[in-house]
Amino acid sequence: MAGGTVAAAFAPAKLNLYLHILGRRADGYHLIDSLVVFADIGDHIAARAAASLSLEIDGPEAPNLAGLGEDNLVLRAARLLAEQTGVRTGAALQLQKRMPVASGIGGGSSDAAAALRALIALWRVSIGEESLRRLGARLGADVPACLHAAPCWVGGIGEEIEPASPLPAAGILLANPRIALPTAAVFAAHRARSGDIEKFGDPGRFAPMPRDAASLAGVLSLRRNELTDAAIGCLPEIAVVLAALARLPGALLARMSGSGATCFALFADRAAAEHARARLAASEPQWWCAAGGFVAR
Repeated sequence: MAGGTVAAAFAPAKLNLYLHILGRRADGYHLIDSLVVFADIGDHIAARAAASLSLEIDGPEAPNLAGLGEDNLVLRAARLLAEQTGVRTGAALQLQKRMPVASGIGGGSSDAAAALRALIALWRVSIGEESLRRLGARLGADVPACLHAAPCWVGGIGEEIEPASPLPAAGILLANPRIALPTAAVFAAHRARSGDIEKFGDPGRFAPMPRDAASLAGVLSLRRNELTDAAIGCLPEIAVVLAALARLPGALLARMSGSGATCFALFADRAAAEHARARLAASEPQWWCAAGGFVAR
C-alpha cells in the first residue's frame, strides 16, 4: 500500500475458552455465557486515504475469500462507520488474511473490528465506546467482543461484554482441518439434537482468575463448549483434531472454539505451544495450525 497516511490495526483470533448455551430468543438468536480471549495470531488491516472505498485482500488465506465482493464484512463495517459519522471521503483498505475462513475464531468479525479501529484513526472521527459497540452489533454478534479485544465475559447474543481479570501466561496452539464450517449449520444441528435448550447446570463464570496455565485448564475442564457435539456431527474431522491436540506433549486442555472447526490446546508457555505446533505440522501437514499466546489488550 503505497503513498499517503496509513492507519493499521491487528485483527486477533477470538477464542471461546468455554461456551454455554443458555437459551434461545423468539427471533432465533441464542443466548450464551462464554469466556472470550484473543490470541496474538491473526490478520492485519491497513487503511489509506482515498476518494472511494476499496478493499484489497492478500495473504495465505486470501483465496478463500474470493467472491465475497461488496459483501465482505470489512467493507460493510467501513460503509456503516462512514454513514454513522458523516464521513464523505473513502479509504483504500488492505486485508492480510492469515486466519482460515468460517472457522470459529471470529476471523471476519475481528477483521471488521480492526477495520473500524483503523478507519477511526484514519478519518479522525470521534465515536463513543457504547455507540461503537452498537454499530459493531449491527455487523455481527461477535463484533462487539472483537472491538473489546481483551479477555471478557460475553452474554446475551454476544452484545453483553464484561471485562475479565487478566489471564495467566500460557501458550496456545490453534488447529483447523481446513474445512469451512458455517455457524448457522452448527446451531441448526444443535437445535435438532437438543430440542428446547435449557440453562447449563454447571458453573459458568469464575473469580478470581487462575494464577497459571495449569490452574486455568483445571477450571475450564469443569466447563465445556456446548456446540462441540453438533459441530462434530456436521464435520467429524473436528473429533480427529481434538484427539490429536490432546495427545501432544504438554497439552493441558484441548477444546473447540466457537462453532468450529478450529480447536485449541493450552500449554504452560509459548515455547511448549510452539514445540507442539512443529510436531503437529509435521504429522498433519494439510491442517492449518499456529502457536502463540494471549493478547492482554
